[in-house]
Amino acid sequence: MNRRHFLRYLGAAGSGAILVPIGLSGCAVVPRGDQTISRASHAPGQVAYGSPAARAHAQGDGAPRMVVVFLRGAVDGLNVVVPHGDPLYYQARPTIAVAPPGQANGALDLTGYFGLHPALQPLMPYWESGQLAFVHASGSPDGSRSHFEAQDYMETGTPGQHNTRDGWLNRLMDYLPAEQSPLQAINVGSATPRIFSGHNVAANLQTGREAARPSMIDQPRWSQVFDPLYGGEDALGKAYRDGMAARKQLMAEINSQEQQMANNGAPLPNGLSMDTARLGRLMRHDPRIRLAFLAVGGWDTHAGQGNGTGKLAGGLAPLGTGLATLARELGPAFNDTVIVVMSEFGRTFRENGNGGTDHGHGNAMWLMGGNLRGGKIYGQWPGLNQTALNEGRDLAITTDFRAVLCALSERHMRISDQALEKIFPQYAAGSKGVPALFV
Repeated sequence: MNRRHFLRYLGAAGSGAILVPIGLSGCAVVPRGDQTISRASHAPGQVAYGSPAARAHAQGDGAPRMVVVFLRGAVDGLNVVVPHGDPLYYQARPTIAVAPPGQANGALDLTGYFGLHPALQPLMPYWESGQLAFVHASGSPDGSRSHFEAQDYMETGTPGQHNTRDGWLNRLMDYLPAEQSPLQAINVGSATPRIFSGHNVAANLQTGREAARPSMIDQPRWSQVFDPLYGGEDALGKAYRDGMAARKQLMAEINSQEQQMANNGAPLPNGLSMDTARLGRLMRHDPRIRLAFLAVGGWDTHAGQGNGTGKLAGGLAPLGTGLATLARELGPAFNDTVIVVMSEFGRTFRENGNGGTDHGHGNAMWLMGGNLRGGKIYGQWPGLNQTALNEGRDLAITTDFRAVLCALSERHMRISDQALEKIFPQYAAGSKGVPALFV
């Protein structure tokens, strides 16, 4: 290991330090009441669906915290927050659509029109208690379908700009209360991610397991049609089987390489709970830790995506458990925490010939927090008609991801408008109000 790699391992290259857990006391108070945000030309709009019951402000230790979870590989938001009330959804996805609520492996109903993927059952208590919300049809305004570009834009907070040198979470650290501690920010991973790159210190917390290789591509429909036709022991049958075996191996290797690139080094969801439990305990016991980031890979589902079960479900299940574990281990600090789940872009509206989806555009952002005004799906729903789709193929974006992050930064982390101009420097000021994201 050379010096550069050693520093990256420690998290000291481009800011970072070895993590040493320390328990201390808290400070500050989560803001209340309606304020306005003077930016957001694409601010989260009217509440589209859902009407949570009113509840009292939950008391924590008073130190606002934010955890960003990045799903690398572009998760399929339409199969996470499922528009089961629209028949166009089922027409476009004959084999991968999540069944309506009440059917086998069906969606968990949220609003009568939208439902949650059944693998995310561990999150339903947070929806029912008003501590989980989604912003549908959200994402980056940049149209790139490149994993690397799109991830970079979201982590720097400057879509379309290649020359931004630091990440928006690192810039946000400039405006946190001054602390004599290197532990204001934690990255769960072995190297400092783009979002934490910059002059401020972010500690690296190693994950509990090594990243696993992606699973092999499976195309069951082809096998179901041709296997019976060429199942004999004659030369044609042998040629078919040998050819299919070679094809399967070749495609598996290609898929493995491409998915590893899409994951950008992020571990797969299995075993996530170990990391989130550790992170939750650290943040609970040390209120000086205000920010955390972790990335999870394995969402590039070009083939064999599945519906209520299958490949995507296999990733969502441990993710849901991991997020629930994080919330539980935060303890009272969950009341002062917002967990944001985001991905670089969504996936195509229609399923492809391999039972999967390709790189798309609009997605859904997930929000969890003790004082979140949840039990709602925020944003303007653009619909699934052909004319409403982005480029005729993807869910359109009606909420810029920066509008959500600005609202959380201002309302929850107590960042001023002037500071937000520095954190998201190319985000044009607007006049739309902030949605009531918090109680």
